[in-house]
Amino acid sequence: MNIKITSRKFKAKDSLKDYIKSEIKSLEKYSDQILDVKVVLSYTHPQDSIKTAEVVVQIPGKTVIVEHSSEEFEKSISAVVSKLGRQLRKVKTKVISRKRT
Repeated sequence: MNIKITSRKFKAKDSLKDYIKSEIKSLEKYSDQILDVKVVLSYTHPQDSIKTAEVVVQIPGKTVIVEHSSEEFEKSISAVVSKLGRQLRKVKTKVISRKRT
């Protein structure tokens, strides 16, 4: 799994990058066929300090995109990972049900 982290208009700290990598690695329990993961961190409203995390996950035959905004990047990342977990489980159950029929 290749993880690419991009931060727009600021430089992300190493601790934030390590947190993102550990959260993304936890997605392997839902799907072991994850090819690429792209994480984009940005400020939606710099005055209001709203931070947005967008994650693009590529698996064979499908691309899953999830975005979430909150006051902190850690909250955004954890919300995105939980949403991705649900979506990857849904994709996996569809693949399994197709194989059984």
